[in-house]
Amino acid sequence: MNKGELVDAVAKELKSSKAAAERAVNSVLANVKKGLRKDKKVQLVGFGTFDVRKRKARMGRNPRTGEAIAIKASKSVGFKAGQAFKNSV
Repeated sequence: MNKGELVDAVAKELKSSKAAAERAVNSVLANVKKGLRKDKKVQLVGFGTFDVRKRKARMGRNPRTGEAIAIKASKSVGFKAGQAFKNSV
């Protein structure tokens, strides 16, 4: 399912227009991003938890040449599914 299909499903579920459903989906996604920036964690009970995970700097290899390269430290978003969500899948 992509974003367009999600918007269609939300519009159908709420019996509203696609424009209203798209605003709702965009609002949820924007607020998840804000929550991750501010609190570093967004917990949706029954669904799961999004959190910011830190990766340490490390050495890697260029697959073409085999030469060693330095990979900088970075942040990524992780997701841990809640028990209700796991059981539904």
